[in-house]
Amino acid sequence: MRPRQFDLIAFDWDGTLFDSTALITRAIQAAVADVGGTVPTDQSASYVIGMGLMQALAHAAPDVPKDKYPLLGERYRHHYMARQHDLSLFDGVLPLLAELKSRHHWLTVATGKSRTGLNDVLRTVELQGMFDASRTADETAGKPSPLMLEELMAEFGVDPERTLMIGDTTHDLQMALNAGCASVGVSYGAHESDAFHALNPLHVAHSVRELHNWLSANA
Repeated sequence: MRPRQFDLIAFDWDGTLFDSTALITRAIQAAVADVGGTVPTDQSASYVIGMGLMQALAHAAPDVPKDKYPLLGERYRHHYMARQHDLSLFDGVLPLLAELKSRHHWLTVATGKSRTGLNDVLRTVELQGMFDASRTADETAGKPSPLMLEELMAEFGVDPERTLMIGDTTHDLQMALNAGCASVGVSYGAHESDAFHALNPLHVAHSVRELHNWLSANA
């Protein structure tokens, strides 16, 4: 087995491990419609995935007054939670995580989800004990702030050059740059991969299988 290049691997959640991009996009659009705002396009709604919830909603619905933000957030959660149990991990994610775990990488999650939302999905039996730590936007700072990665690195005493961030948005890759870490982008999530190259990812994977193969050979 090749020597490890990275001790700590941080994954984004939605659109990277979890097949939730379409539901989040629809929930944002429905929430904006509920409060009387201009409904964002699919591209505008999916662009904000990965940000903290209120940061994302404010960006997606700039014409909604700030005093309606609490209602906007409530309506988003209503629409998302109504369908969240229909969602699942992308095919191939569990074998990928299991192999990385067997190679003794520290596996972590850095997500724009809330702590409550992440805990809900991590309770599934197949994910018990899979991740060594996680950080969410509501307990640190939204992407592309490097705070989530900085806290994870500090927890395990890992330097930035030994840390890899994997995500499906430019917010993820910019967060890695801001933290001094390497990154890998995945093109099957929320953002078009054409925008990734300016952020210098080591690789852009177009499927979970391709991501698995690249990590097996290079991580």
